[in-house]
Amino acid sequence: MSVVPAIVGALRGDWRERNSAEARLLPQGKLSGPMPWVIAIMIGLTVVATASGLALRNTARVASADVSGGVTVQIVHGAPRERDRQAQAALAALRNAPGVVSARLVPQAELDALVEPWLGTTVGDDVNALPVPALLDIRLANGTDEVHLAPLRARLKVPAPAARIDAQASWLAPVFKAIGGLQWLAGGLIGLLAFATVATVLLASRNALGNHRVTIEIVHMLGGTDTQIARIFQRSMAVDAAAGGIGGLLLGVVAISLLGHQFASLGSGMMTSAGLGWTDWLFICCIPLGGVLLAVLTARLTVLGALRRML
Repeated sequence: MSVVPAIVGALRGDWRERNSAEARLLPQGKLSGPMPWVIAIMIGLTVVATASGLALRNTARVASADVSGGVTVQIVHGAPRERDRQAQAALAALRNAPGVVSARLVPQAELDALVEPWLGTTVGDDVNALPVPALLDIRLANGTDEVHLAPLRARLKVPAPAARIDAQASWLAPVFKAIGGLQWLAGGLIGLLAFATVATVLLASRNALGNHRVTIEIVHMLGGTDTQIARIFQRSMAVDAAAGGIGGLLLGVVAISLLGHQFASLGSGMMTSAGLGWTDWLFICCIPLGGVLLAVLTARLTVLGALRRML
């Protein structure tokens, strides 16, 4: 019965009595119970999933911008001299073609760098003996669909019969599809984590209500309202959620940094473009705030609903 005066003081608005009432109605220590740690894990996983989704989005945007309007012309011929002649003829024919913004012949040094991971560095001066096609990098002002590629093929039919024209976006279409699937997976994981957080807060709130049912009934008889009692629970839940959210954010940032370092060491252009901008980090830093609001709202609605059924 000693808890009743403390709760009455909390209902009247005295700050010290209010904190005492919370401690007695919810006697579990703020960091001694499982709630802050559970929320920290949920927030940490949410931060990692969100950062992954944002990084994938940035990767897709950069890659799409790089290949937008890009066309590759391959001169496939076994004779090096004929291959080079057709490459120069194709370059001259495409430079003045309608809709072509730029056209360049890929230098041999770049081709050597492309085949080096598979052929090694011992090729040296004998690279011309290999059936490596000459490449032309073309940029079009409009799209790269068949309507725009057909005139280019017709233009190269006579000066470079060995030419093959392919839109660069078609090469990366499976990659973009996979990135889109991973983004949906990250979004689904975030939704599951939010649902798990709601379920955890709901169970904790119901357990606290069940443990203090007698005290709540006495407070009701003394004139306390459901809203006043719910405010005590949601304030305690806000403190636990804030502590867990900050810890989860720190945990997630550490995990993101480690993953970013691992991917950066790959040296791939697509991987290095998957960085996070300042707007991305701002959104990530707002995740704990969203977790606190979700926990407080869940606790309030759970307590109010349980109180209506209880009394």
